[in-house]
Amino acid sequence: MNSNEPQALKNWRTGRRVDLIARRTAASAADHARWSLQIDAHVASLLANVAGKAIGFCWPYQAEYDPRAQVLVCLERGARGALPVVVAPRTPLIFREWNLETRMARGVYDIPVPIDSLQIVPDIILIPLVGFDAEGYRLGYGGGFFDRTLAAMSPRPATIGVGFELSRLETIYPQWHDIPVDYVLTEKGLYRRDSNRLTLASAKPHAALED
Repeated sequence: MNSNEPQALKNWRTGRRVDLIARRTAASAADHARWSLQIDAHVASLLANVAGKAIGFCWPYQAEYDPRAQVLVCLERGARGALPVVVAPRTPLIFREWNLETRMARGVYDIPVPIDSLQIVPDIILIPLVGFDAEGYRLGYGGGFFDRTLAAMSPRPATIGVGFELSRLETIYPQWHDIPVDYVLTEKGLYRRDSNRLTLASAKPHAALED
C-alpha cells in the first residue's frame, strides 16, 4: 500500500475499518463481557482521583467497549461527564455535560447526545478505537472529528484510546493531520506513548490523571 497516494490510503483505511468492525461485532458475548470487565478494572484504577475533572467519553457504538458504568463511578467521585456533539461536518466537536438526568436526542449515526446541557471542556477524553497502531495513532470511523477537535483544543486534554486487542494494527500509515493518543487502554492493560511507541505504562501519568 502506497501511503503517499491519498486515494490508496483512503481505500486501505476503509478496508481495515470494515474488517476491524466486523471482527469486533463477531466476538462472542462471553469474550466481549470478559474483555470489558478487564477494561473496567483498568479504567477504575486509572481514573481513581478525578474529583473536579471533566471526563469526556462516547456513547457505545457497534460493539465498542461501554464506558458508562465507569463514568458514573467517576461522577460519584466528584467528576463531571461530557459527551461529544457533532455541530457540522468537518468542524470540531463540542462537549456537553452528561449525567443520568440529562435530556438526550438522537444525533449522528443515531447515537444519543445531550441537547441542552452546559457546554464544557474535558480534562480527560476516553476515545473509542476502531483500530490503533504501534505508535499510538487511532483509526476511527473516517469523519476526522476527533483529530480536528484535538487540534483545536488548548491546552489539549489527556487522551486515552479505549478498545480491544483485536483492534491492533502495526501501522495506520499516519498523515500530517492524524493526532496520536497519550494512552491506549485494552483488556491487556494501559499503554503509554513514549518516544513515538506504545509501551505498557510504567512512567508517571499525564498531569490530568494525577491528584
